[in-house]
Amino acid sequence: MSENESASDNKSILLREDSNGICTLTLNRPEKRNALSSDLLTALQEAFDELADDKSIKVIILAANGPVFSSGHDLNEVRTDSSYAVMHALFEQCSDVMITMKKQPQPIIAKVHGTAMAAGCQLMANCDLAVATETAKFALPGSSIGLFCSTPAVAVGRVTSTKHAMEMLLMGEPISADEAWRFGLINKVVAPEELDAAVLVYAEKIAAASSLTMSMGKPAFYEQMDMDLEDAYAYTSNVMAKNMQEFDAQEGIDAFLEKREPKWRGR
Repeated sequence: MSENESASDNKSILLREDSNGICTLTLNRPEKRNALSSDLLTALQEAFDELADDKSIKVIILAANGPVFSSGHDLNEVRTDSSYAVMHALFEQCSDVMITMKKQPQPIIAKVHGTAMAAGCQLMANCDLAVATETAKFALPGSSIGLFCSTPAVAVGRVTSTKHAMEMLLMGEPISADEAWRFGLINKVVAPEELDAAVLVYAEKIAAASSLTMSMGKPAFYEQMDMDLEDAYAYTSNVMAKNMQEFDAQEGIDAFLEKREPKWRGR
């Protein structure tokens, strides 16, 4: 635990609000620039684990309070004990959260209103979709402080080209939202006053779909990305055949053919 936080604070450093099948998780350490302390990572892990079993939630929005989305790992915490064992445990903890997000049955949308740096940029890039304001900035600045952003590079390098990822890693300079969109790091750039509405368009569209279909399709997409072509097609053919056995697939096709709205059972 960090010096200023305890397990009992986890709910206050990560806020949850549910509405119409949409859950918003809000990073709430504005005074610490939403740095990803071990406690905040624990809170995120607990929230994602809980949501995985919550069949009423169809989509997750990841937001943040304060002027910064997230500044990355808590450097004060890092310097408290920089031993290999403690650092390895911290980076593994963060990596576990990222892996959980990819396996999460609900799609996750990053709502980025401010700067996302280092592990904060990793967290944003690791979401399934990302919408940012035109004033947001993105950076992997570790090289400038002697700590290369190797784990953030895993998430960023999988959504951008290698050259763009290396530009961010080697230069360490913040890039604009427009550059982040050009790099493939985010889906959409909007004016600050349009952020809420833009994110809600994505969230409501996803929430209107079959939660069962999303829970089968999203993890399968990421699973096949690391396979060769033949294995990827074999794997996804199996997933689609299983998907077709579910009520929602048959109901969706029948509704389309009959020109009516489907009535999902969900997961």
